[in-house]
Amino acid sequence: MLLSPFTPLKLPNGQVIKNRLVKAAMEENLGDAELKPSSELVHLYRQWMRGGVGAMITGNVMVDHLAMTGPGGIALEADSELEMFREWSSVVDKGECKIIMQINHPGRQVYKRQGGKALAPSAIPLDMGKHSNLFAEPVAMTEADIEDIIKRFVQTSKQAQKAGFNGVQVHAAHGYLLNQFLSPKTNQRQDNWGGGIENRARLLLTIIKQIRQAVGADFIVAVKLNSADFQRGGFSCDDAAEVINMLNQEQVDFVEISGGNYEAPAMQGRGADEHTLAREAYFLTFAQQLQKVAQMPLMVTGGISNYSTASKVLASKVDLVGMASALAIQPDLPLWWQSRTEFKPKLPKVKLKDKTMTALATMATIRRHLSRHGHGKFSRPIHPVVSLVLDQMKLARLNKRYRKNYIDKAN
Repeated sequence: MLLSPFTPLKLPNGQVIKNRLVKAAMEENLGDAELKPSSELVHLYRQWMRGGVGAMITGNVMVDHLAMTGPGGIALEADSELEMFREWSSVVDKGECKIIMQINHPGRQVYKRQGGKALAPSAIPLDMGKHSNLFAEPVAMTEADIEDIIKRFVQTSKQAQKAGFNGVQVHAAHGYLLNQFLSPKTNQRQDNWGGGIENRARLLLTIIKQIRQAVGADFIVAVKLNSADFQRGGFSCDDAAEVINMLNQEQVDFVEISGGNYEAPAMQGRGADEHTLAREAYFLTFAQQLQKVAQMPLMVTGGISNYSTASKVLASKVDLVGMASALAIQPDLPLWWQSRTEFKPKLPKVKLKDKTMTALATMATIRRHLSRHGHGKFSRPIHPVVSLVLDQMKLARLNKRYRKNYIDKAN
């Protein structure tokens, strides 16, 4: 029997997601000057909730305010004031939709002009070709740094629970810190945190164990994991299978399968190795391989905008359908699909000669749509180059604000 995207799913911890359509994480850059959720961000999530998704995974919330993926971001730490976080979580009607906070540390993927901590398992800088100088030089982490990171992930999870969120998703994909530890290309340590996959996965597994101990059995604990880095010598699908096999023992409620990093942006449909990704549901083939070992539900994200593709994902026995760009354009897409399964939002198509600039222009275009929805405006066609220019101007202003409020005071 084929599952409908509107079939409920009961997670291992007993919580029920009302349907299989999940708003996946995007970096909205709608945090306020204090790195808290803004009223515009709250309004944006309220629209997604009303649009009919079964669950929403937030844009990444950082565990350290001095290690941000970009200006306009959000940080939640042990001493953070929770009022706006509670307002953020309260957009969901009780039992009607789940809201899950994605928690993250960028590791070496910190922009140089932004400042702050650029930590990594090994002091290996990003190789972005002529754009490499955009990023800070990373510092290899000490044992004390590692213990601090573990503590921060746990504290942020406890704060998310206090603020009313239904769960957390630990981000271990897209080249951020936990993915850096998992990858032999970026983790060349010779201690208990490096070497074979068991050691490279130790940080992620330790964080998951301690989060579960801190939040109890009812809180959702999920993981976002690369199927592969799509780089020679990087994290592979075989590695991912090993990690999922380890996570089987850790009361994980679901694993989202993604891929790529800043050097190889497979999450935008482009790899840096021999792999060619599908036009939609980029990582479905990989998820089907990983399903052979996974004992928890799996979720696939990557370019999904068609009802038929969502149905294909479920027919392949993957449990959850993650959507990002499609919901940025059309926040009420699930409601449309209830009556018009042929409806498809028109996604931005950005093709520039420079791969890095294409990625930046794509993200800029999506962020402009998110900002319009956050301000109560409708989506409209936006030229990607114009979006990129305006986005860079906005990020420069936000970056100046962040440096003044945090980096300059820390130095």
